Amino acid sequence: MHEHEIVRQLDETRAAARLGGGQKRIDAQHSKGKLTARERIELLLDEESFEEWDMFVEHRCSDFGMAENRVPGDGVVTGYGTINGRVVFVFSQDFTVFGGSLSEAHAEKICKIMDHAMKVGAPVIGLNDSGGARIQEGVASLGGYAEVFQRNVMASGVIPQISIILGPCAGGAVYSPAMTDFIFMVKDTSYMFVTGPEVVKTVTHETVTAEQLGGAITHSTISGVCDRAFENDVEALLMVRRFINYLPANNRAAPPFRPTPDPADRMEMSLDTLVPDNPNLPYDIKELIYKVVDDGEFCEIQPEHAQNIVVGFARMEGRPIGIVANQPMVLAGCLDIKSATKGGRFVRFCDAFNIPIVTFVDVPGFLPGTAQEYGGIIKHGAKLLYAYAEATVPKVTVITRKAYGGAYDVMSSKHLRGDVNFAWPSAEIAVMGPKGAVEIIFRKDIGDSDKIAKRTEEYRRKFANPFIAGHRGYIDDVVAPHATRTRICRSLAMLRDKKLSNPWRKHGNIPL
Repeated sequence: MHEHEIVRQLDETRAAARLGGGQKRIDAQHSKGKLTARERIELLLDEESFEEWDMFVEHRCSDFGMAENRVPGDGVVTGYGTINGRVVFVFSQDFTVFGGSLSEAHAEKICKIMDHAMKVGAPVIGLNDSGGARIQEGVASLGGYAEVFQRNVMASGVIPQISIILGPCAGGAVYSPAMTDFIFMVKDTSYMFVTGPEVVKTVTHETVTAEQLGGAITHSTISGVCDRAFENDVEALLMVRRFINYLPANNRAAPPFRPTPDPADRMEMSLDTLVPDNPNLPYDIKELIYKVVDDGEFCEIQPEHAQNIVVGFARMEGRPIGIVANQPMVLAGCLDIKSATKGGRFVRFCDAFNIPIVTFVDVPGFLPGTAQEYGGIIKHGAKLLYAYAEATVPKVTVITRKAYGGAYDVMSSKHLRGDVNFAWPSAEIAVMGPKGAVEIIFRKDIGDSDKIAKRTEEYRRKFANPFIAGHRGYIDDVVAPHATRTRICRSLAMLRDKKLSNPWRKHGNIPL
């Protein structure tokens, strides 16, 4: 074949691949408010940085009339490029080609970029928009999913994996995103579920829409499957560009440093009045977070789910940190099943990727009640404890107010190898709150309200302060709220070369 002929064929195949399922289907995609697979990659990556692989790959199925129906690329665009100059690998499913359904060839393309990402130590970002397994291929497509799953598991804790759900994601397809580190969804156009509304109706007789069953709102509020929900494709993709700036390329690399004009010794006088005098009044812990981190920038994860705990990324002196904080505005900041799972997962991510953890503590205990006990709060609460105890990254803890009972232990206490543990003057570190403690110790006086009130006041004076823990060295220092930023920055700088390793094991057995 003549060289010119090959070049002509090359151009034709490229044009066909770029057109995907054809203009009519591209228009249909746009009419739903969705971008095409290639438009998404263009928005996600730096301009002109995308290197595409496997543009010529086609499926190998000849059943059910598929032999005559082949599209170059086979429903997924794969390759690598850069985000803010840093290498990332990407796959983007193309709903205009066979509904983005996964064939054996489609899965092989995804596996290839995942293998390369592991070799070079770079993140993988998956843009999911797929009708599921390609039914015409039968078990070959199911095998394809499992090949992807296996790679998700091997890459876990080695390279960051991010899933962006930009359309349907159902059946076996949901388990690949479920094993990645973060899942972002788009409201009204994306959904995730193991079985769809029709099957649900047949089996359980529940009538439910795809949006109610597995939409972005459902998963970002009720289930916690999704980490953030966005208004549209553009917002989701641009947010991921910002989000990846907090993450290292892999588990052997340091998180990216970004110089800041925000001085480490900045005092924030308003923090001195953040905690109300009345210990039963709430305040917003996010105000503390925004005021101590660099440039007031905080990238919250799962902001709508289990709001009694706040987790997310920020920077201190230009270096990324993970923040975990009890939120007194919701359930008084109690720990419960959902918040312990949310916090535990976040702590483990930070630990896997060398991101120091700063913990703000105001926790009156675990949420009481039959629903929590029957739901297994003992096991689920232990997830957060386990994650903190296992973590070897720098850990700095600030107790702002209450740290009662077992919850004091769980929240990155000295006993779980907290490196630097500070308390504000308003901190109360005790087995329980003053009133509950007095009613147990002086049970015989319960009828005499004056006596109880007097004893409560006495207990509060004696125990509801940071000094008992300070006497034992469980608190390294009592700090003025306005100096919190400075003290955290100094601690993190001191801990930069921290070395700590856990005993050799294949892996621990986290209480799942």
